[in-house]
Amino acid sequence: MRLLRKQYLRSLLAVLLVMAAFSLSGCDMFDKEEEDGDNVLYVYSWGDYLSEDVIKQFEEETGIKVVLDEYDTNESMYPRIAEGAEAYDVLCPSDYMIDKLIHNNLIQPLDYNKLPQAKANISKDFFEQAKAFDREGRYTVPYCWGTVGIMYNTKLVDEPVDSWQILWQEKYRDSILMQDSARDAIMVPLKILGYSMNTTNQAELEAARDMLIAQKPLVQAYGVDDIRDKLSSGEAALGVIFSGEAINLMKSNPDLRFQPAPKEGTNVWIDGWVIPKNARHVENAHKFIDFMCRPDIAAANFEELGYSTPNITVREQVEEDLGEYVDVAFPPENVYKGQESYSYLGEALDKLYTKLWLQVKVN
Repeated sequence: MRLLRKQYLRSLLAVLLVMAAFSLSGCDMFDKEEEDGDNVLYVYSWGDYLSEDVIKQFEEETGIKVVLDEYDTNESMYPRIAEGAEAYDVLCPSDYMIDKLIHNNLIQPLDYNKLPQAKANISKDFFEQAKAFDREGRYTVPYCWGTVGIMYNTKLVDEPVDSWQILWQEKYRDSILMQDSARDAIMVPLKILGYSMNTTNQAELEAARDMLIAQKPLVQAYGVDDIRDKLSSGEAALGVIFSGEAINLMKSNPDLRFQPAPKEGTNVWIDGWVIPKNARHVENAHKFIDFMCRPDIAAANFEELGYSTPNITVREQVEEDLGEYVDVAFPPENVYKGQESYSYLGEALDKLYTKLWLQVKVN
């Protein structure tokens, strides 16, 4: 009995020591989190969407360390935010995804009094445009915008590229690249068929799916970032890309050209800065968003990335260096006027789009 008692006491002591160690470790973690509260910022954004030099300058000017995670689609980003597995401080989703985040109470209103650079330098037209998905105008600072278009290689394509239908031509078999994204892929046949890219009609969506399945034997690859590499190297003749990728691609390969708005219509998108509901460093988040709207920072970021910006100060700073690419970076009104933007269609339609896209990929 005494032996059992001694063994019990030893076991109890061991458990208490382990608990004490965890307690001390927890205290250290808590202290570190409190310490980090003043000098860290967790950012979750698209890949290749922030200049490293700009991030470094923000860190040097503010003393705030930026921890950056990246995603390749809105759909891969959303579950991490919805599940609350990570407490990010700043996100950069697209229009319809911002709408979804607002709808599901996953982001918080911004304090625009802490965003003087945003109020001064971001075009009021884009703040108005953003009300299509941020209806109260409380959650978003527009960051980049553009269209979804067709990049093509003039050595491999010798005809006008003004229609999405070229992506269904047999002569380009195994030389066509499509976006690996339900909304961006399904949008293309919807526009060919004359339907809205925000349709909720299941028959129309199924017709778009059937077109994509019929196109599949012609497609070399469905991708995201790798589409740029394949176009730049001449591995493919045509690819569906975002307009912001066009300038750097054309600089990398002079045989490439870009059609920003096929005649059937396309998506005009806006990506914007938002702050998640569970952000721990809200003050730092506001500092970062406002920093990104500063004229010199917006210009430096644009010059490296090439994505069109709603910052009204940038064109004057970079126009001379852009030369022939100025209309790609700052397209004339006829390119985007009257075009649709994606809307959040609700959970049921989200699931239907995903289901139909999976059917394309497995068939």
